[in-house]
Amino acid sequence: MALREYALGGVYFSPLLMYLMVGILAALILRFVLYRLLGSSRLWYEAWLDTSLVVLCTTVVAWLGARPGV
Repeated sequence: MALREYALGGVYFSPLLMYLMVGILAALILRFVLYRLLGSSRLWYEAWLDTSLVVLCTTVVAWLGARPGV
């Protein structure tokens, strides 16, 4: 795996923290698109939807980021 810590000003950050930030941004974009397409009345349990979108987006970003040679 190509997971390496990132140094920023002498402080080391986990790559999963970087992946989480990108995952949250992707989840916010997906949530906005879903609300524009479906409307809020068709999306039940908004908290579960937000949580699952963040987890799924972070997983995809981590999988893409950890692939060697990409």
